[in-house]
Amino acid sequence: MTPNLLDNDLQQQLLQAARAARLQAYAPYSKYRVGAAVLDDQGRIHAGCNVENAAYPEGVCAEASALSAMVLAGSTHARAVLVVGTGGAWVTPCGGCRQKLREFCAPDAPILTANDTAMGPRYTLAQLLPESFGPDHLNTP
Repeated sequence: MTPNLLDNDLQQQLLQAARAARLQAYAPYSKYRVGAAVLDDQGRIHAGCNVENAAYPEGVCAEASALSAMVLAGSTHARAVLVVGTGGAWVTPCGGCRQKLREFCAPDAPILTANDTAMGPRYTLAQLLPESFGPDHLNTP
């Protein structure tokens, strides 16, 4: 699925889910709330939010939270991802989340960005994580 094949209705559903998830984020330390929504191969949307921890490295990113919800629902393939943050700069998945997305997304999967008021740039996973290492390197289906 290329970024242009994600129809407007699905994009709006992802946006609404990610924005709603962002409002539930637990970010008492950074105050930086992030929401994410993942569209799986069955057409279902799974949302997640960031959850901080006083021991900073133990927090969970919104993208990882959404992927966990997808796996819990029985899917292991994400067709598209939308990430919502706040502030002046568009938020994209961190390095760790890019690798987590690589586990479940094809290189051409669209990764969309947004904030409270507008859609931002679109990328493919390959643009965000070029020459990546993934399951195919381990000869697994």
